Amino acid sequence: MVFFAAHGVLPDERATGQIFVVDVEVEADLHRAGHTDDLADTLDYRDLYARVQGVMTGGPVNLLETLAEGVAHRVLEVQRVLGVRVRVRKPHVRLGGPLAYAAVEVERRRR
Repeated sequence: MVFFAAHGVLPDERATGQIFVVDVEVEADLHRAGHTDDLADTLDYRDLYARVQGVMTGGPVNLLETLAEGVAHRVLEVQRVLGVRVRVRKPHVRLGGPLAYAAVEVERRRR
C-alpha cells in the first residue's frame, strides 16, 4: 500500500509530506473460507486497507516505529486476526547519501 502523508521528525517532512509504503501480512485461520467461498468467513481486505489508511493518513507522528505499531494495533482489532507483520518504508528519506529507503518492521500477536 502506498500513502502520501506528513510524518517525520524534521519540519520540512511535516510541511511537504512524502510517500510511505506499507506491507501488511496477516495471520488468520481461513480454513472455513477456503471451503465455503463466502466473504463472511474470511477477512475483508477493504476493511484492512481502510484501517491501515486511517493510521497512515491520520495525524502526523515522528517515527516509522509509531506508524508500524499503530497499523499493527488497528489490524489486531479484527476478530479473525491472530497475528500481523507490518513493514513501513520511507523511500525518499534524506540522510545525506543514496539509499533505497528507511524501514521499520514489527510483528505482533493477539494476546
